[in-house]
Amino acid sequence: AESLSPILNIEKKELEEKLSDSEDPYEPLKKQVSDIEVEAINELGLKGIASREELWRYYPEAGCTSHLTGFLGISDDEQKGQYGMEGYFNEELKGQAGYLKSEKDAGGRFLAIGDSLIEEAQNGDDIVLTIDKNIQFAICERLKTAVEKHGAKEGSVVVLEPKTGAILGMCNYPYFDPNKYSDVEDIEVFMDSIVADQYEPGSVFKVFTMAAGLDMGKVSPSTTYNDTGKVEIGNYTIQNSDGKAYGISDMTTVLIQSLNTGSIFVARQVGDEAFYQYVDKFGFGTPTGIPLAGENKGNISSLEKMKDIYSATASYGQGITVTPIQLAMATGAIANDGKLMKPYLVKEVHKANGFVEELEPEEVRQVLQPATANTLAAMMVKVIDEGHATMAAVPGYFFAGKTGTAQIPSESGGYDASRHKDTFVGFGPVSDPQFVVMVKIDEPKDVMWSANSTAPLFGDIAKYLVNYLQIPPDRE
Repeated sequence: AESLSPILNIEKKELEEKLSDSEDPYEPLKKQVSDIEVEAINELGLKGIASREELWRYYPEAGCTSHLTGFLGISDDEQKGQYGMEGYFNEELKGQAGYLKSEKDAGGRFLAIGDSLIEEAQNGDDIVLTIDKNIQFAICERLKTAVEKHGAKEGSVVVLEPKTGAILGMCNYPYFDPNKYSDVEDIEVFMDSIVADQYEPGSVFKVFTMAAGLDMGKVSPSTTYNDTGKVEIGNYTIQNSDGKAYGISDMTTVLIQSLNTGSIFVARQVGDEAFYQYVDKFGFGTPTGIPLAGENKGNISSLEKMKDIYSATASYGQGITVTPIQLAMATGAIANDGKLMKPYLVKEVHKANGFVEELEPEEVRQVLQPATANTLAAMMVKVIDEGHATMAAVPGYFFAGKTGTAQIPSESGGYDASRHKDTFVGFGPVSDPQFVVMVKIDEPKDVMWSANSTAPLFGDIAKYLVNYLQIPPDRE
């Protein structure tokens, strides 16, 4: 035990207990031992100590897919999937161990005669994902560059097909190496922010508020209101983020200039109950059902109170929380003629018996009338062409999008003006949307607005995608 302890990095007392177990002649001391450790132990020449090669999961893509795959860890001396796909599909992936049940003689040896039962080991299922490897690498590299450039805490990107809900790529940064998960000191790194981070989305939510108003016929792109720069609700005064008053403004201007007062105007036209129903229909406040461990549902419970102040703040993305995957899914409905598709990640399941189960796209519900979705998409095009998101533009294409800069709630109450989460949602080409991209960067240090952080990252990713997917231009 004294010789083995420093090599295996196991306490001497623990080794002594295992080595002194006379009732079990085969006592595993440690699993996943490196070749260097095995060589060092062999050089000791200890009797009764041997090594055996075993199969272990290896992740060739390492960090880029770490949050997606999760990892196969050790729990109670057994391999067990943790986080990501490994955690969600642990039972399906692990298979069943074989065993021999037989009578023994007085010396403890198995008898060749008598009752015996052999159960052959069964392989687990193989799971084929919808992820495009090239897209995955492309978005991860671009996300890493952006997070490091802005000195941000972390970032996330999702790319999905709006017509099917298929996830083509999803990445968080910083990521980790699932082959060396035990080296990670902070387990928060294992969390997949795309499905787990519940945050106030900020102004990206204005598109869903506008969707409700348009769909109910309460407003049109040309509907106007008088923007005085602020709205007073009881003891609260809500201002536009830039502190300006824009006077008589139409609904397209509300999105172009990202006016808080305009979103409140729309929410009031819709009404508290109907606004809550639309937010719910878009999938907020409910898990998407994506097969990844640790998905959260967000929180829209404030809207259930049916009070003006809660609808007002929610209209521009405060006082409610959502997840990045929910934002991508909901944006997909706008890109897909108002039809909400469930995000799906598993394309095929290959059973151990050879049967292949093919998974099909799943429609959740029709959220908007097709005409509403198309009208809103056209308004979102102007956000990129004329508004705060010009850096998201893709030459030769019509793209729709919306920025969001959300201050982070302070522990002492209110919001911390020095810390914010930036989000961008967009899709295109608008004439026939092929992909939705959701980009989030947490706490960038060198910029104040999403227009300068997530918008250019979206543009970079969108330019790659139209080239990689060979999508013809739809704009002269």
